[in-house]
Amino acid sequence: MSHLFSTNEKSRIFMSEDKESMRHGEYVEGSSKDHELSSGEDEHLEAKSDEAGSDKDSYDSSADELDEESQRGMKTVKPLSAGALAEFERRQQQAGIIYISRIPPGMRPAKVKHLMSGYGKVGRVYLQQEDPKRAYLRRKHTATKKVHYTEGWVEFESKHVARSVAEMLNAQPIGGKKGTRWRDDIWTMKYLPKFKWNMLTEQVAQEAAAHTARLRVELSQSRAEQRDYLKNVELARVLDKRAKRKQNPTSEKEPASTQPSHSMNREERKPKIPRKQGSTLVPRPGDSSALNSVLSSIF
Repeated sequence: MSHLFSTNEKSRIFMSEDKESMRHGEYVEGSSKDHELSSGEDEHLEAKSDEAGSDKDSYDSSADELDEESQRGMKTVKPLSAGALAEFERRQQQAGIIYISRIPPGMRPAKVKHLMSGYGKVGRVYLQQEDPKRAYLRRKHTATKKVHYTEGWVEFESKHVARSVAEMLNAQPIGGKKGTRWRDDIWTMKYLPKFKWNMLTEQVAQEAAAHTARLRVELSQSRAEQRDYLKNVELARVLDKRAKRKQNPTSEKEPASTQPSHSMNREERKPKIPRKQGSTLVPRPGDSSALNSVLSSIF
């Protein structure tokens, strides 16, 4: 019984010590708190390792998906064979292009292609937009905000069809159902012999390059003019300042002369009296004995 009592007392003492250490926030190695902390840390580390492994797996899977998508998005351009190249050149030689000098307002390339496809197989269509300045003024002063086109080119697969379409539709109304927008508009078109689509692309690229070069020259000229104008303004300001100085030479010296005016007035009121040469000094009454002793020693 004494042995059991001693063991119970020891267990109570250890439990009380553990409770006190837990209350005060102390760490006791081998206690119940140590066991709980160690188990919690192990669980936390296991969770972190699981998360890191899942993140790595997800990263690897996403990288694999991106690689697959990039490989799918990349298109391998195969070189044309001799037969395909000859067929392409033959189609280009057989194609004919008509030039439409006026596009009705609001008509888009899809509508032009739809109207022209009723007379033959149409390849490519290109419409030139109106000038940006003109478009800005039109949008500012009118209610129509859509893009307008000024001229266009239509490519037919057969040059004979293109020639016949240009001769048939030139100076003729567009027509269509009654009440349509462009029913009363007139086609103005012309067939372009010996003109191919690559010539059109070269012409458009050349015009765009000339436009950018013109803009660059205009910008450089405007910068030079602005620089010269500012230089002339600064020079005129300096010259005006010099002219004002020459016209009023004493204007800058007036503040220096006006500062001691009060002291000068005082000096004028009380002029200094100059001392006379050979003036005798009047001896003080206390110095008569000293003066007599000096005179007696001399004579």
